[in-house]
Amino acid sequence: MPSLEIRDLHASVETAEGPKPILHGVDLSIGDGEIHAVMGPNGSGKSTTAYALAGHPKYTVTEGRVFLNGEEITDMTPDERARAGLFLAMQYPVEVPGVSVTNFLRTAKTAIDGQAPKLRDWTKRLREASIALKVSPDFVKRDLNVGFSGGEKKRTEVLQMELLEPKVAILDETDSGLDVDALRVVSEGVVRVHERTGNSILLITHYSRILRYIKPDFVHVFAAGRIVKTGGPELADELEANGYDAFIGA
Repeated sequence: MPSLEIRDLHASVETAEGPKPILHGVDLSIGDGEIHAVMGPNGSGKSTTAYALAGHPKYTVTEGRVFLNGEEITDMTPDERARAGLFLAMQYPVEVPGVSVTNFLRTAKTAIDGQAPKLRDWTKRLREASIALKVSPDFVKRDLNVGFSGGEKKRTEVLQMELLEPKVAILDETDSGLDVDALRVVSEGVVRVHERTGNSILLITHYSRILRYIKPDFVHVFAAGRIVKTGGPELADELEANGYDAFIGA
């Protein structure tokens, strides 16, 4: 049984002019423990897919179905999807003034598990994960993403994934805005969680550089709101060398 199955997904986004169709029949099956990379040009629908899967209210599924571990989640609310095991690392994490990183993470963990983690165990896990991601102890005391650099925001997303242990993680351009060192640390964090939990990953990216650290089982090319080609890791190198011109208008 696939961890995540997307069947003929069509979706639109709300704009000032009204709903705008973006996805035009996305089909994708991600097996248990697999890593799938989605690459494609700007405006092709990659991030729309991520937000539609997560249940973002601005994105409306107009046709198709989504299953998580055999359970249909198409009509679930975002929090129901999260409790079912779906996680989204956002391209542009939002700032939440007045809520510390540590309080946010513990509240999220409580909501996912249905009970609060024991404080001593939680403190230990949070400290170990923070050390692995090379963030200072004071980092988790700061307001969530407020004044954070791009690298700090992405490390916070991976910190969430490390502690929440989702069954399926969707990473929406987690490599954007990262320098070489931050990219390595963030990627190593993703791999560490994957190896420990055996989760499935849908990795959305423009560039192949993150795939040097997070090795995909499959690479998909996204264009005009759908997947137009699928291959192995070598497809990412082909795209890096030749670009997306061959797929635009496909």
